[in-house]
Amino acid sequence: MSHTPDAAGTRQAQKLRTRQALLTASLELLEQQSLSSLGLREVARAAGISPAGFYRHFADIPALGVALVEETLGSLHGVIGAVLAETGDTERRIDRSVELIARHVAEQPAHFRFLARERYGGVAPVRQAIAAQLDRFAEELTSALAADEGSRGWSGEDLRMLGGMYVDLMVMTASEFLDAEGPAALAGAGHTARRRLRLLTVGSAHWLNES
Repeated sequence: MSHTPDAAGTRQAQKLRTRQALLTASLELLEQQSLSSLGLREVARAAGISPAGFYRHFADIPALGVALVEETLGSLHGVIGAVLAETGDTERRIDRSVELIARHVAEQPAHFRFLARERYGGVAPVRQAIAAQLDRFAEELTSALAADEGSRGWSGEDLRMLGGMYVDLMVMTASEFLDAEGPAALAGAGHTARRRLRLLTVGSAHWLNES
């Protein structure tokens, strides 16, 4: 057997392709069922590999589900961070935030349907992974809000509450984009999302810190 760098690179590339095939096959199957009803052999067969091959990539179905969560939400952190770092008027930030959510839902509808279904589903490690990612978003938003001049004097508790409200709006907006059918419905979902963000922004600007 060759142990050259090229051979090692080829094996690694093949491993990544097989892993991605398992993720893709599971998403297709999850369009018709929940993760708790998904079988390992079913996923392996759909991906064109043996059940033993599945175990070379994931310990079990919950581990595969956690990988799907990370694939869907992990890449969003950097993009959201870039939006938060932008300077300029609030309207531009709101527009960019809604555009970001709309684009990711359009590009990965199966991923976001999976998240919407499994956020309160029966597979505990996946529920926990989704909650952890959303908590991370809330922490990132809280840090950005703490640096904002408009939040001067706010308590850490209040900033965390506001960050969580923004995340809840993000999740709600993603769900509404998923459910929207046709250009008019998509435009309506975007319009509503912008109004909600404006309302939250105006309300927070007038918040009286009681701590």
